[in-house]
Amino acid sequence: MINLIFTAEKFQIGAGLSGYIAEMASAFVCASLSIAPTVRHTDYIGSWLEVLREDNRAIFRAASQASKAADFILAFRDAEKAEAVEAAA
Repeated sequence: MINLIFTAEKFQIGAGLSGYIAEMASAFVCASLSIAPTVRHTDYIGSWLEVLREDNRAIFRAASQASKAADFILAFRDAEKAEAVEAAA
C-alpha cells in the first residue's frame, strides 16, 4: 500500500489520492464478492471528480492502481479456495 502514496505524489494531487484509490479498490472488492457496502463509495469517489478533471489521465491511473489493489486482496480468497479444494481431495 505504500506504493499508492508514491503514486498519489506522482499525480501532484497529494497523498490524499491514495484514499481515493483505496476507496475504489474497496468498491471493486465489494462488487466482486457481492457485498452490499454499508458505506457510500459513490459519494466519496464522486467528491474527487473535480480534482481528477484537472488531470484527464489521473482517473485511469487511479483506477488501474485500485484494480491492482483489489486483485491483490482477492488473490487471498482464491488461494484459500484452492487450499480447500486440495484438502478435500
